[in-house]
Amino acid sequence: MTEPLTESITESNHRLQRSLDNETTAVIESEKGASTGLPRKGVSTAPDTKEWSTSGLIRFAILLSVITIVYNVIEGVASIILGGKDETLALMGFGIDSFVEVLSAIGVLHMTLRMRADGHAAESRQRFERRALRITGISFYVLVGGILAASILQVVRQIPPESTFWGMVVTGISMLGMGLLIKGKSTVGRRLNSPAILADANCSKSCLYLSAAVFASGLLYEWTGLLYADTLGALAVAFFALKEGREAMQKSRSDDICGCHGCQA
Repeated sequence: MTEPLTESITESNHRLQRSLDNETTAVIESEKGASTGLPRKGVSTAPDTKEWSTSGLIRFAILLSVITIVYNVIEGVASIILGGKDETLALMGFGIDSFVEVLSAIGVLHMTLRMRADGHAAESRQRFERRALRITGISFYVLVGGILAASILQVVRQIPPESTFWGMVVTGISMLGMGLLIKGKSTVGRRLNSPAILADANCSKSCLYLSAAVFASGLLYEWTGLLYADTLGALAVAFFALKEGREAMQKSRSDDICGCHGCQA
């Protein structure tokens, strides 16, 4: 059961790398076409090269959002199953956090789809984004409460995890995947001048830091056998979840909706 899940996550990273390479090449070709007056390879006509290049960037942004959703679902399932098997609270919390992150990615996907259909009509999408941010914020708060309760129980009962090996495998793969997504989202966000996409890149940065924290707690346990190493990793998950929940709720009440971590990548 565990090996197919890990192979599935690894294959997702490979597909992500290929997709990023293909879409980046397409965007570069479109920009070359815009600068030389020649159409992109495979396109016979391009009445407005600037508009056509923007359309390509929006398609890339949609692809990145879809990849983020699919990747986080796979990562969440694997983390919860493996975390339950090894009784590691940090990995289970990490898995639940992945599902909450899906809500944020769905909001960005909805926004980019509206950009493709309606241009940059921000007012038409604000109601949906506010609702998505509130749901995301509440979900993060619930996650924090659950992790804190489980951490207290773990300390009181002094139940160590059976192993943190699979947690290190999953979070190690996650750090690679998040690194690729951050690169792609930051590039597209800057070229489209989209605060929301840049903010989503920062969400991926938070996932990267979270993966590193859980990986470090697993490594600490494997090296030292410290009973509370897994609890420390779980509390790191709670810290990041609390931060993201607070920022999501603040954004839901703000006049400037641009995601869950501000507007700068």
